[in-house]
Amino acid sequence: MDREAPPLSTKQAYDALPQGPANHRALTPLLFVERAAAVFPDRTAVIHGTQRFTWRQHRNRCVQLASALAARGIGRGDTVAAILPNTPAMIECHNGVPMTGAVLNTINIRLDPDTIAYILDHGEARAVVVDREFAPVLARALEIASARPLVIEVNDPEAPFPHTLGGEDYDGFVASGDPAFPWQPPADEWDAIALNYTSGTTGRPKGVVYHHRGAYLGAIGDLLACGIGPAPVYLWTLPMFHCNGWCFPWAVAAVSGTHVCIRAVRGPAMWEQITAHGVTHMCGAPIVLQMLVNDPARVPGTGLVYGVAGASPPEAVLAAADVAGVTVRHIYGLTECYGPSVVNEWHPEHDALPAPERAALMARQGVRYVTLEAFDVLDATDNPVPADGVTMGEVAMRGNTVMKGYLKDPAATEKAFAGGWFRTGDLGVKHTDGYVQLKDRAKDIIISGGENISSIEVEDALYKHPAVAVAAVVAAPDEKWGEVPWAFVELKPDALATEAELIAHSRNLLAGFKVPKRILFQEVPKTSTGKLQKVPLRKAVREGLVAG
Repeated sequence: MDREAPPLSTKQAYDALPQGPANHRALTPLLFVERAAAVFPDRTAVIHGTQRFTWRQHRNRCVQLASALAARGIGRGDTVAAILPNTPAMIECHNGVPMTGAVLNTINIRLDPDTIAYILDHGEARAVVVDREFAPVLARALEIASARPLVIEVNDPEAPFPHTLGGEDYDGFVASGDPAFPWQPPADEWDAIALNYTSGTTGRPKGVVYHHRGAYLGAIGDLLACGIGPAPVYLWTLPMFHCNGWCFPWAVAAVSGTHVCIRAVRGPAMWEQITAHGVTHMCGAPIVLQMLVNDPARVPGTGLVYGVAGASPPEAVLAAADVAGVTVRHIYGLTECYGPSVVNEWHPEHDALPAPERAALMARQGVRYVTLEAFDVLDATDNPVPADGVTMGEVAMRGNTVMKGYLKDPAATEKAFAGGWFRTGDLGVKHTDGYVQLKDRAKDIIISGGENISSIEVEDALYKHPAVAVAAVVAAPDEKWGEVPWAFVELKPDALATEAELIAHSRNLLAGFKVPKRILFQEVPKTSTGKLQKVPLRKAVREGLVAG
């Protein structure tokens, strides 16, 4: 007679409960579009000029794109590149490409042919979806590249171009697909969903690999950080080729919102879209916010929320945002962490503070997203720095919204993840309330006579002058001090200021050794996302290409 097994203890019973298809599925943002189409099939999902797509139509186009790609043999682990502005096709690629199991590689539309060729080869692109505006640069890239991808051309009806490489027409390609195509979510949420290349300003760009789990959590984190509820209307001023638009193509789908596409970012065009469609949210760099709130066409009282990443906007820009009725959410991140994963969580009591104090609080990068496990400032021995607002260390993070790693570069991946943290290369301090504030990039810190000078601190001082629109501070070689700060400045339209005036202004706000030794008035180079590019400025100073 078989003896009955002794009953499990409660602890054992917890562990014995089975994990299976009914109670455990891989996280993926691709199911957001399916839900939006099922729950709000007739709600407008995408607006682009005169074009309108409902969520049912948008979902079907995404699935048809997946079907058409699969029919060409593209599947799990294949790379599909996209050279597209912020148009409906780009949003469709964010769902349709990974619905095949393939990996979407969005390429910066402003890159040169040689870099594009490198990216196509390094990522082994099987196909490339290109807007006809960029067909000529792709043609030159393909002359250099070894890759021979399938070329699919988008001829945007809002901005048609005659250029062609003889590739397949995008709309015809999508129409050839089956909206009933039985696409499958990934079996493993660690599967790659996207490939994003870093700027490559100091060498060949590195391929940053995102996974489905991170993209899902990144989208949810964005919604929480920016206070986005159901049915937002999101204006696409942030390039979708940049960190997959910070995961917002998936975030908007998660709340069944409306994407408003815009090819070019200009003040009047932005306000036209905002007022015409009731835009509630948008994101971008500080320079875009400045353009928005200072434009004569601005319409106060819209209730718009603007997510700004990177450096905090100058005090004058924040004041103009207040006048325009624009709420600013300061967020921070890098390509390696799905775009923003840190937010300056605002306290309501801060609203009553004087403008300079509010601006100082807004300048802090803040605290981790709910979806990030840890965010801290570490010293050289991997220990957190004191929360004194003074001691500087390297900003680091870890969690599910940190990249899988760098494609085909194990050495760089290992270095980035040393000590169990992702090292950002940013230097910062931690305030007594735990909020982190950047002080500089490690490569941008200026060491003058043995003293560290934060270029951000010097720039902030210059921005306090009413004539300054843009300021970028870099190190210049100096025989006596080793390095000294030089500033490159753009003035606001119709504003006037002299070098002596700005130096005197800085001296009133900074310690003497931090005051710029030179002020050079010229346009400051910027990336396609509006970030200041200091590499060419440092090179110009180092090689004597500007007057000393």
